[in-house]
Parts: sequence; C-alpha cells; structure tokens
Amino acid sequence: MKYYIIFATNMINQELLNPQSIVVIGGSNNVHKPGGSVVRNLISGGFSGTLRIVNPKEDEVQGIKVFHDARELPPTELAILVVAAKFCPDYVELLAKEKQTRAFIIISAGFGEETKAGAELEKRILDTCEKYGAALIGPNCIGLLNRNHHSVFTKPIPNLHPSGADFISGSGATAVFILESAVIKGLQFNSVWSIGNGKQIGIEDVLQYMDEHFNPDTDSKVKLLYIENIANPDKLLFHAGSLIRKGCRIAAIKAGASESGSRAASSHTGAIASSDSAVEALFRKAGIVRCFSREELTTVGCIFTLPPLKGRNFAIVTHAGGPGVMLTDALSKGGLNVPKIEGELADELKSKLFPGSSVANPIDFLATGTPEQLTTIIDYCENKFDGIDAIAVIYGTPGLTQLYEAYDGLDKKIRECKKPIFPILPSLHTAGPEVDEFLKKGHVNFSDEVTLATALSQIMKTPQPAPSELELYGVDVPKIREIIYRETNRLKFEGIQSGYLAPDAVRELLSCAGIPLVPEIVSTSKEELAAFAERVGFPVVAKVVGPVHKSDVGGVTLNIRTSEHLSLEFDRMMKIEGATGVMVQKMLKGTELFIGAKYETRFGHVVLCGLGGIFVEVLKDVSSGLAPLSYAEAYSMIHSLRGYKILKGTRGQQGINEQKYAEIIVRLSTLLRFATEIKEMDINPLLADGSNVVAVDARILIERQ
Repeated sequence: MKYYIIFATNMINQELLNPQSIVVIGGSNNVHKPGGSVVRNLISGGFSGTLRIVNPKEDEVQGIKVFHDARELPPTELAILVVAAKFCPDYVELLAKEKQTRAFIIISAGFGEETKAGAELEKRILDTCEKYGAALIGPNCIGLLNRNHHSVFTKPIPNLHPSGADFISGSGATAVFILESAVIKGLQFNSVWSIGNGKQIGIEDVLQYMDEHFNPDTDSKVKLLYIENIANPDKLLFHAGSLIRKGCRIAAIKAGASESGSRAASSHTGAIASSDSAVEALFRKAGIVRCFSREELTTVGCIFTLPPLKGRNFAIVTHAGGPGVMLTDALSKGGLNVPKIEGELADELKSKLFPGSSVANPIDFLATGTPEQLTTIIDYCENKFDGIDAIAVIYGTPGLTQLYEAYDGLDKKIRECKKPIFPILPSLHTAGPEVDEFLKKGHVNFSDEVTLATALSQIMKTPQPAPSELELYGVDVPKIREIIYRETNRLKFEGIQSGYLAPDAVRELLSCAGIPLVPEIVSTSKEELAAFAERVGFPVVAKVVGPVHKSDVGGVTLNIRTSEHLSLEFDRMMKIEGATGVMVQKMLKGTELFIGAKYETRFGHVVLCGLGGIFVEVLKDVSSGLAPLSYAEAYSMIHSLRGYKILKGTRGQQGINEQKYAEIIVRLSTLLRFATEIKEMDINPLLADGSNVVAVDARILIERQ
C-alpha cells in the first residue's frame, strides 16, 4: 500500500524569486555595513527591475534617489529590511497593506533567536505575512541570491549559472564560509538561500518548492544543504527523495551531530542510538549524501557537476608519485579500486613517455612529463584501457614552468571524454593564474586528493531513495494493535507511564510480525521447566526473568545438558534480586546478530542492526534506518556494517542467511510503523547460520500515549 503526506501550501512566490521592483529599507552609502552592501550587491549584480531605497537621513544612496519615508513609496514587490528589529513589524504591515509588497527578506537580527520580546516581534511579522499572502525569508539571515537579484549583504558572490548548485543554509555566517570554500574550487551556483530563523520558509519549504516546480530541462540538478535543525523530517524526506528520483543529487551537513539525547538508557539501543542516528537514517532513506565539513560538502558538490561515476575503477594520472600513492590508498580505503594496467597497450603507452615513467596505475609520467604526454595518457584511459571508469589527473608545478598549455589540454579532454575526469591541481599559489583561467572555463578543481577520495566514497555508499510504498509482508497489524492496547491498559491499571513487556507479550508481538523465535518457556515451576527441556532436547539455556541486564547479575547459564544441572540453576536464579521466574530455551549455535529500535520524536522509529552479543556496545558497529524499511534498505544497512565480512563468511566459516536477516529487519520495521507506543526495543542476540536466523532474546519498552 502507498501512504501519502499532505503538506501546507508553500509561500514562495514570484515576487520573491523574480521581482520587478525592490525596496531596501535602511539602504545606505556605507558599503561596510549591511544596508550599504546589499545595495551594492544589487547594483553590481545587474538587477534589471526598479531599485528603491528608504533612508530618512540620506538624499541619494549609491546613485539612487532616496525616499525619506516608506509611505511615499509606489507599489513595490519585494522589500529587504536592514533596520533595527523593533521597526520591522510596522514596516512589514505598512508595505504589505498599502504598497502591495508580497515578499520580504529581513536581514535584521534581534528576534526570536535572542529574546522573548524579539520572538513577539517575529510573530507580528509572520502574522502580517500570512494575512496578506506574502513570502518571508528570515529574519536574521544574509538574504537570497539568484540569477535575478543579489539580495545579500555578504561576499563572495559566486559565479551564477543555471546548472550551478542550489544552496540552502540554516546559518548565514556558515553559508558565507561554505561559499568561500566553493569559489576556490570553481563550483558555480544557481541560487543561495539563507533562511535565518526560518519562521515561515525553512529548508524543507525551499526543497518543497523546488520539487513541486521542478523542470528537468532548465533547473539545477545539484542541491547542497547546511542544516542546523530539521523542523519537519517527513517533508525533508519526501521532497528530497522526490527530487533525487527526478534526477537531482543532494548533499547535506547536519550540524549538532554530537548531541547525545543522553538520558539514562536501559537497553542496548538506548545506549547506542542518538538523535544523530535518526539524522543518519533519514538521510539514507532520502538518498542524501551526508557530509561532515565545509570542504567535504563543496567537494561533493563539485563531484555532482561531473558525469556520474558508473563504476569503481580509477586510473590515476600524475607527474608526482606521492600524491598518486596517497590517492590510491584513500580510494582503496573508501571501497574504490585502482586496477593494475598491463599488457601490450600498456607497453605501447609507455613507449610514448620518457624513460622511467610507470603505467602500472598510478600512471606516473614524471615531473618532466609534457602536456602532450598528459593528453595522450588520457586518450588511452578513455578509449583503449578496459575496465577504467574514471580518470583522476594530478598536475601541478614546482614553479619552473607555466601550466597554461597543460590545462588547455586538460580542458579539451574534459569536454571530449565520456568518462568523468577529476582534475587535482594542487599549485593554487605557484600556478594561481593558470588555475583561475582553468576554472573560468567552467571547470572545478579538487586541490587535495584525499579529500576527493573521501567525498567519492561517501557518494558511492549512499543508497538510492527508498520507495514510498509500505508493504505489510503478512504482518498481522490488527493483532499487534490488540496486544499494544492490552499492554498499555495494563500500565494504566498499574499507575505507571512506561514499562517493559513480559516475555510472553514480547513473543506474541514478534510472532505477529513473523519473526522466528527460539522455542522457550517461562515458569516458576522447576518440574514444568524440566519437562520442556526433555521435550525440546538438551542442551538448553536458562535465563532469569525480572532483571533487565541478565548477564550483569549472573542470570544466564549456557549449555545445560542435564535435568539435575537445570534444577540447580533454577534454585540459584530464583534467589537473584528481582527474579520473577526462569526462562528455558533450546540452545542454538550460530553468529550472534542484533536488531534494535528507538523512537525519536518527529522522526519515528530508528532501526539499528549489527553484530550481536556483547559486541553491540563494545564495537558499536551498527547501521541505522528509518522505519518502515524496504528490502533494499535492509540489505544496504547490512552491507554498510564494518563487520559485514564476518556475516558474509570468512576463513572457511559459513556466512549467515542475509535474506532471512533482511526479512526480519523489514518485518520488525513494519511492526514498529503501527506501534508508536514502543519506545525502545532490542532483539539481542539473534542466532544466524546459512539457513536460518532466529530471535533468542528480546525486550520491548512501551509507553502510554
């Protein structure tokens, strides 16, 4: 079945995007202050409409006649406010009501980000904009920059091009620093949005507009995001995923990844999962490439402008051995390959290079290599060598020669070749003019090879957006709801808000989801436990019921082979503080796995999987996904584990049944979709072999809603 989410009407309008008239309230002649610099940027950016200024103290601002009072203005489509916060609500009311202004960019700070009084001013502005159907960017932002108007007060102003990146930032200052990082790489932009406090238009709203109005023939297909707060995860997931399915590529930084959300957690999942796990899961589900620094984000953005990488095999072309080796190491670490090049064609290429050159890959044609040799090598990698998917070219200078001819040849090859070519031009100081000329031709430059490799590996390991359809896979939803209703009523009767389910209720829920369970019994009768053990066959496992962490209190005994041993363990465990019974299970063998889940407000359930037993907390090698999960998402989670080779089978050991493991992950995520009362849960361990995956131990924490 499909599920649909309806979002509020988007307030972004043409008056904001392509106004025919703009007024700067607080514009001035001092270009070292926001009011003057925003006017300067509008003028130098070639705004083709009518530009007006309101300033009671000036008669002329940067060659433009000034209005001393906003009441004197003719109708104006967009207003940029650069005045004290206390004056902004009245200006917005006047302009919206009397001047038909239907878009506002409020640069001014001093609103909800600072004080309660500021928040009240902000609410007045928002109410006015909602009343008159006006778009609002900010307050507390650097503005909006696109190919129609440069309504920002900051620098740098990047090169603007229809195929450049759309950049949306939750922080103005950070946006400036990211632009600085991008400009030196040659990354072009189509638009830059600084949403500030985002009272009306947030990052999710900009994505919604871009998605709903997307034109594949004219719109940019690269979106970069800097996010400080995900206000609406569902909206971000829906529209980011939709844009990527339409051919866009999206990368994002989510700041605040160290926020632990760290209340005392009694489950393994609670100890491991954090709000950052939810972000990671959301990005994976949407297909967003996650970045962790400005350099990484802008590097990924540059990669997005090149032809898509269709394989994992790189040829590295260099005239400096060290960077070639470092790039080889970094690519290999990220799961990409630098295959050996040999044979007749390799010998043929080597004959065209200076003695001492190597073509094994990296292809090192020495510091004395010529521009002609560079283009020849690229030709061989593009047209003659099999199994090469991309070409990295490392080419700088020790200051002995100029590089114009070499970079002209590289420019020509980038335009001709179908395989992506990644230029790594490290001599930003020594060959600054040559690099600048290369960038002005529309190219990008990756000055550091390891940063490039890290970004490439992030892109390659990011899955495609998950499908929006929800499959039930035979999960008994009515029975799940019946059990949850019964158990929450039990909590209510006991006068508590939350609590762990009894083992029999846990088994009921997991059975409703079709999750295989190890045969077990819980009892306070020694005779009943012994009869069960005889029936299923020894050896068995005994576990105390009651204490949450059984191992910590000596409440688990493995490999019990006789009724006498079981009787002794029963007597011992019933003396443990908090014991309410003893569980006996058939003892199984296999690789220990783990699945857990934690409910995160606004995001839903974050599902974790990884190696089980004690390793889940020791190694913390877990992968996260956002429920509900598809089979493709489950497989992606499993494959992204650092310990995946163990699951696959290594050194003669049999691997696990991946299909069964993925199926349990999917079925559990479907159960959770219909049981938001479940706040934390662990299935640890599951025992897996080449045939089956069986849940051995589980606990579920529920909470009344």
